[in-house]
Amino acid sequence: MRASKSVYAPRQLVAFALAASIIFSLPTAEIAARPGAPGETIAGSARVIDGDTISIGEMRIRLEGIDAPEVGQTCQGKGGTDWPCGSASAMALEKLIAGNRVRCDRRGLDKYGRALAVCFVRGRDINAEMVRQGHAWVFEKYSASYVKEQAAAKAESRGIWQASTMPAWDYRQRHWDSVEMQAPNGCAIKGNITKSGRIYHMPWSPWYAQITIDPDKGKRWFCTEADAIAAGWRPVHAH
Repeated sequence: MRASKSVYAPRQLVAFALAASIIFSLPTAEIAARPGAPGETIAGSARVIDGDTISIGEMRIRLEGIDAPEVGQTCQGKGGTDWPCGSASAMALEKLIAGNRVRCDRRGLDKYGRALAVCFVRGRDINAEMVRQGHAWVFEKYSASYVKEQAAAKAESRGIWQASTMPAWDYRQRHWDSVEMQAPNGCAIKGNITKSGRIYHMPWSPWYAQITIDPDKGKRWFCTEADAIAAGWRPVHAH
């Protein structure tokens, strides 16, 4: 990338170099973690993004240890008919929060820079409750938390355990694989611009197929979710 031409006085150059050296000497996790760091608490009014992700202020929070169906995902029901388990999961999380103050205890960061946290409403662990109600799987690839809650939900055929259902991680992979070859350079995330701002859509978004990328209108492709967030786009919400 061609550097822009600028003229700095010697003192300005020294100050700039000193500031840059301080910033880039900080560990990446420390920069990404602000505000708040692992082990600290995030609290406030929350907005539901989907069944396992919320936002408090500008902080996007992934509920640690669980993986909920994607918003556009359907699951098989007891009678053999499909039901909208993804939107039902998001609605269940909204019901658990019910406009109350949410307290999240940070456990680290995921690869997209989102805070990983166990979150509580009036002392109730909502991560555990989502699994207990059958609205989320234990994310066994990363955590062994909530296995008892999952066993109980499965034994009583609650929610996603009514019948054989594709786990969310397989659902996402299938959708990514189906569009990756057609997307430019395999960058399959669509950055759309609407009245609500700059919003990115993953291949499993229910609105993904409706979006046409027109660079002249500022729309663009992203290779990773982290790239989209860094460029100022935000994820589409459940509603």
